[in-house]
Amino acid sequence: MRKLITALLTTISVMTSIANDTVTVNLRLIETTDVHGNFYPYDFINSRPWKGSLAQVATFVKQQRDELGSENVILLDNGDILQGQPTVYYYNFMDTTSTHITARMMNHMKYDAATVGNHDIETGHPVYDRWVAQCDFPMLGANAIKTATETPYFKPYTIITRHGIKIAVLGLTTPAIPAWLPENLWQGMKFDDMVETARHWVPIIQQTENPHLIVGLFHSGSSGASTSGYDENASAKVAQQVPGFDVIFMGHDHRHTLDTITNIDGKNTIILNPASNAHAVAVADVKICLANGTITQKSITPSIQSVKELASEKEFSSLFAPAQETVKQFVSQVIGQCDTTITTRDAYFGPSAFVDFIHQLQLSITGAQISLAAPLSFDASIKQGDITMADMFNLYKFENMLYAMHLTGAEIKRHLELSYENWINTITSANDHLLKLKNDTKQARLQNPAYNFDSAAGILYTVDVTKPYGQRITITSLANGERFDPATTYTVAVNSYRGNGGGNLLTQGAGIPSDQLTSRVIWSTDIDLRYHMMQQIKQAGTISPRPLNHWRFVPAEIVDPAIVRDYLLLFPQ
Repeated sequence: MRKLITALLTTISVMTSIANDTVTVNLRLIETTDVHGNFYPYDFINSRPWKGSLAQVATFVKQQRDELGSENVILLDNGDILQGQPTVYYYNFMDTTSTHITARMMNHMKYDAATVGNHDIETGHPVYDRWVAQCDFPMLGANAIKTATETPYFKPYTIITRHGIKIAVLGLTTPAIPAWLPENLWQGMKFDDMVETARHWVPIIQQTENPHLIVGLFHSGSSGASTSGYDENASAKVAQQVPGFDVIFMGHDHRHTLDTITNIDGKNTIILNPASNAHAVAVADVKICLANGTITQKSITPSIQSVKELASEKEFSSLFAPAQETVKQFVSQVIGQCDTTITTRDAYFGPSAFVDFIHQLQLSITGAQISLAAPLSFDASIKQGDITMADMFNLYKFENMLYAMHLTGAEIKRHLELSYENWINTITSANDHLLKLKNDTKQARLQNPAYNFDSAAGILYTVDVTKPYGQRITITSLANGERFDPATTYTVAVNSYRGNGGGNLLTQGAGIPSDQLTSRVIWSTDIDLRYHMMQQIKQAGTISPRPLNHWRFVPAEIVDPAIVRDYLLLFPQ
C-alpha cells in the first residue's frame, strides 16, 4: 500500500508540474560493482557467514523503491560479477544448461543496465555469451569491438527514460584485458582506448538522443595502474578529457572513491566507486527541473552507502535458497587428503609449502624445467585432513589457464628481479623492514599485491636483501644440479595472467615486448588451472606438500630478525 501511495503521489506531482509547463524529477541511481559472486551473505570457500551480498543489496534497493517509487530508482552494475565465489564457478562450468544464476538474480532485482568486466570475459565466450543472452537488460561495452565488423560486441550505450527524463548510460571496460587473458577467451574482439571511445560516442549520444543526463558506467578505476602499455584505470582521464558526463560510476580497482573532476570545458563530473564484494553501493541522487522542455536546474548528490549490515531481502533469499544449497553440496565434496596444514603466510618470507605445491603441480602438468608462481590470496590456508572443492578456491583463487613458455635464463633472472623489487626493501640492518609495507604499526599491509610476488622452482637461487634492484638475484644452478646459463632458452610454467603480461614482470621485468609474448607460449591448457590441480589431487589421493627450498633470502643475520618482526606486523593474531 505504501508503495502504491508513493507512486501515485509521484505521478500527481509530475502531472501538476506538466500542467504548469514545469517538471521536477528526482531520480536515484544505484550502482553495484565487482560483486565477484558474493550473492549470499555466506562465504562458501571458508564455510562461514559473510557480510556483503546481492541478497543485502536487494534489501537496499527494495527500500529505495518503496520510498521513492520504482520508476524513480535506476539500478546499474559495473562488471566482474561472474568470478569469485564458487556460486558463479558452479553455474559457469558445472551447470551449463539451466538459466545462469547471475542472470536469474539480476533479472529478479530488475537491473536496468550493466557493463562487462575483465573477470566476466575471463569465463570465456560460452559462459558470458550465455549470460548476456539471458539477461533482461542491456550489457554495455562500447570499447569491446568485434574485429570482423569494427562494431561494438556489446551494446555501446542505452537510453533509460523516466518521467520524460532521458538518461544515457555509456558502458566502457578496462582495455587491458589482452594483458591478462588468453586470446581464446576474447576471440573475435579487441579493446579500444577508453578516452578515444568516449570521444567518439558522447557526441553521437548528444546529437542522436539529446539526453538530459549522461552517465558513464566504466569497469575501470579512477587512475593509477598501467599494464603492459594499456591505460587500465582511465575513468578520471575520461571525466577530465571528454566533456558531457554528469556522473561516472567506476569499478575494477576495488577502491572506495567519491570525487569531482573538472573537465576541459570547466564543468564538473562526479566519479564514484563503492569498491567490491557487495559491501556497499554507489548512489547518485539526481534532481532535474525542466521549463518548457529546457533544463533550468540539474543537481547531483553522490554517496557511498553500506549494505553489509542489512538483512537479506526475504523474497530473494526464498527464491534462491535451492541454488545456495546446491553450491554448498558442490563445495563440500572431498577430493583428497592433505597430511599437513599449509598457508600463504609463509610465502612472503621464504619458500612455503603452499606456493611450492603450486610450483610442483605446474611442473608436473606442463613438464617444464622451471615454474614461476605467486600466492594468489594474501592469507589463505588448507587444513590438514580432507581437501574439499572449497579448498581448491583457497589454493587457487582465479580461473587462470596454465602456459608453458620459452624464456632465456637472463629473462628469468630479470623477471625475478622485478618480482622481488615489488616485494622487499633493500636493507642493511636487522632493524629494517624486509617487506615493503604500507604502515608498520598495529596490523601492517603490503604495498603491492601479493599475486605479483613470483618465486621460482626448478632453479636454485638466493635473494640478497642488501643489494639494490637488478643485483639481488644469484642463480647457482638448475634444481637437478645442471649449470644455469643466461643464454640458454628454458621451458617455464606460468599462469595465463602472467604469460599475457599481467603484473608487468615479463614485459618491464624480463624485457619482452608485449606483442611478442604470444609467440613465446608453446603449450596451454584449455580449462582453468584449478581444474587440472583438482584432477592431480584426486589421482594422488593424499598429498604431502613441503617447501622445496629452492631459494632463500640472504644474509641470514640481517634477514632472520627482520622476518620475525614483519611476520608479527602482517599477522598479529
